[in-house]
Amino acid sequence: MLVTVTAASFVYNAVTAGRAAPPRGLRYVQAADIRTRYQTWGTAGPPVVLVHGAFESVDTWSRLAPLLARDHRVYALDLTGDGYSERHGPYTVGHFTRQLLGFLDAMHLGGPGERPLLVGHSSGAAVVTEAALRSPGRLGGVMLLDGDALDTGAGPPPALKYVLIDPYRTSLLRLGLGIDALIRSVYDAQCGPACPRLDAAGLDQWRHPLRVPGAESALWSMLAAGVPGLPADQVARLARVRLPKSVVFGAQDDVFTRQTPQETARRIGAPPATLIPGARHLTMISSPEAVATAVDRLTAASIAASS
Repeated sequence: MLVTVTAASFVYNAVTAGRAAPPRGLRYVQAADIRTRYQTWGTAGPPVVLVHGAFESVDTWSRLAPLLARDHRVYALDLTGDGYSERHGPYTVGHFTRQLLGFLDAMHLGGPGERPLLVGHSSGAAVVTEAALRSPGRLGGVMLLDGDALDTGAGPPPALKYVLIDPYRTSLLRLGLGIDALIRSVYDAQCGPACPRLDAAGLDQWRHPLRVPGAESALWSMLAAGVPGLPADQVARLARVRLPKSVVFGAQDDVFTRQTPQETARRIGAPPATLIPGARHLTMISSPEAVATAVDRLTAASIAASS
């Protein structure tokens, strides 16, 4: 039986070996050592840089960014390993932070009058935390959105080690990406009833980045390493950094405990966490207006702190 399954898996992988091209018209810039896909919105106002979490991309911000663009210049990038940026490990907080700071350089952000707010979603919270620890003088403020920045060791269950080897892992991934109902079920669980239903374009937004060259090998590397984060004592150093900070969570986010938002706010020296009623883990999709309001409050605090 195992021999038959293994042989079938090899055959299926060979038949489906062709990789997809990234969509046309994407914008790229060199950020440190990564050819980085990015997008911008808005032409005036304080800058905001959006940093996605694991298995997300620039497109994850498509509902929030236009709202912010009414009063901000908004920037978002694909961290290496996700979206359409060049795949170039190691897929660690340190390397992601280097890319982010390189992106600020490329966008000419970080100087007087150009200090951006950083918004880090989920595991992106660790990246913006590390950026603030490395270069606080370049920033106007930091928001941890649906993320505590901690290295919790989260990753695939131990039992998956038996299927997260080739050829099985490749077959399972490619089969799973072809099942619309599976993608929708994961999205619905993380996003909740307030989120728009995924149409064909929405499904492709989540599926297509995992079909481009290099995506599969990057995915295996990231899964092996677990969700990126920082030790608690390192995150706590942010409390000593004189920057406006905020913590925003969906009130029904079951990725974390009920205590996590307020514990995170205390750890980094932020005001009490903002909880968005009814929202789960993808608040920028389910509740973009509420998140935009929280960003505006942080912007006001940043302007007050610099005056």
